[in-house]
Amino acid sequence: SADHFIGHGARQVLDAHPARLADLLLDRRRRHLLRPATALAKADGPSAQSFFVPFTVYRAARRLARTSYRDGVQDAAVRLLERRFADDQAVRDPGAVSASLAALTWCRPGPAARWLTGETLAEVSVRLEEAAMRPVLMRRPGERRADAALARYAADHRVFEQAAEIRSQRLHAPFLDNQVVRACRALPEALRVQPGARAAVLRTVLAGAGIRELPPGWGATSHAAHTAAVRTGMRTWTGELMTLFDAPLLADAGLIEARVVRNVTARTGASTSLRQLLY
Repeated sequence: SADHFIGHGARQVLDAHPARLADLLLDRRRRHLLRPATALAKADGPSAQSFFVPFTVYRAARRLARTSYRDGVQDAAVRLLERRFADDQAVRDPGAVSASLAALTWCRPGPAARWLTGETLAEVSVRLEEAAMRPVLMRRPGERRADAALARYAADHRVFEQAAEIRSQRLHAPFLDNQVVRACRALPEALRVQPGARAAVLRTVLAGAGIRELPPGWGATSHAAHTAAVRTGMRTWTGELMTLFDAPLLADAGLIEARVVRNVTARTGASTSLRQLLY
């Protein structure tokens, strides 16, 4: 038998969800927004709009801090009915800034929402309206969004474990261990949102365990590499993916528009950006 340890869940457990910026405003800690907002301004490279990014992020965080949970969920329900899946800026200029601004909401349609049929969108909208009217535990937007992202990732990881299961082979994700999750939740929000905080925390933990010599670049964000790997995989298996939607059960059930999914899949090989496929 063999045990395999993987780092899945580190980003979600040591999260720096953009919605946490609104939590800092609720705590009247505005100065802690400066570094993450400045880092966002540099994320997409120099441009004429870079100077205004910190102000734009601050306004979006303040808007979220002043929006109640009920209003936020009801707005998402309306967006689904009107098939407004992306903000104008996200369509015009997809990138890290647009993604962060889009995440500064209580709830928003996911990338696959545009694949759903009108009837399905209407049903989801009704359920969101019902959820908005139910009494809920009052929590701050960043905390709620981060917990939801972690729960969703953990559920996906359980499916991955089952799919990758091999006799006498065990897969372990230490970051998703209950004790690790509880320890990470104790980290202050002002630390979480700082650029490079995740790597700094992990380096400190490893140093406490006696591991101090780490390779250069260890702990750096890997969004670009991950996106490139996903795009390569989709290009390689485009034919097989198209075969899945020759007679899709979800389309037969009236849940998705098979034509839309096939068009997106077919364009993947020629696209230079996965995000462009979503808008």
